[in-house]
Formats: sequence, C-alpha cells, structure tokens
Amino acid sequence: MATILSVIAPENFQYQEYGDSKKVLEKAGHTVVTACSEPMARSTSGHEEFADVLLDEVNVDDYDAILFVGGGGCYDYFNDSTALELAREFYEAEKLTTAICAAPSILANAGLLEGKKATCFSSQADNLKAHKAEYTGASVEVDGLLITADGPASAKAFGEMIVKKMQ
Repeated sequence: MATILSVIAPENFQYQEYGDSKKVLEKAGHTVVTACSEPMARSTSGHEEFADVLLDEVNVDDYDAILFVGGGGCYDYFNDSTALELAREFYEAEKLTTAICAAPSILANAGLLEGKKATCFSSQADNLKAHKAEYTGASVEVDGLLITADGPASAKAFGEMIVKKMQ
C-alpha cells in the first residue's frame, strides 16, 4: 500500500479535513505520515497533533503522494519555499499532489495549476484564477495527478478520490 504525506500548519489547520481524509486513507490500508514546519500543531478546534516528520526533512522518495490540509494556518505555506518546492517535487516525480480548502493556493503558487481544472475554498478562487487554473467550484476536482477539494464537507470524498487514484 501507499505512504501519503499529510501536511498540516503549526496553527489553525482544519482538523476535519485532516482527520476525515486520514481515516479514509488508513481504512484503505495506506499509511499517513503527518508533516509540519513545527514539531507540534494545533487545529482551529484545539486538537493537537505531533508531526511525524518536519517539513524541511521530507524526502520525496519516501512517499507516494502529498496532501496539503487547509484551514487558516495553511496561508503560512502559500509563499513558503519549502512547501512550494515539495509540491513541485512531488508533481515532477509523477506522484499524486493534492490539496483541500484554502491549500490549493499552495499548488497554484507553486505553478502547478496553470491550465488545470481545480477547486478550493471560495476565498481562494481568485488566486487560482490569477495563476491561470480552470476554477470549477466543484466539491472535488481531479486533473491528472492533481486532486483538489473545496473544504471540510468534502474531506471524506477527497480521501476517497485519493484512494481511487492510488489504485
């Protein structure tokens, strides 16, 4: 089975997006490794998670896919060179590169969404369009190796689509 890197922000990551997608992926037999720029993270709802690996220590070769979790904290990664480079490295290695809620802006800012169908939390739609993505407004969108979703209510379906594409 696959090993998926789930990237959360140190503060204000969206716990439902993290938890629901992780549950679906693990139920399908995949391993989820949590990455963060700090050793511990706190969600918008106060849940604490410890990072299995620090973002700047990630070796792309150790994983089959990357998942960027949304929530207000992911804005910290919008222009973070480590996060942007990881997104590019996963995509260039032909690995699933995924993001939910506001986090698709990380993929857009990394230059991965130009000419690609994508969705996100509505507050980030203009950023995706500015980076020449074809914003669809769908709950979950797939374009090749890219999977994007619009927010917490779509987290389970997002996880299910990752499982489907990993087959």
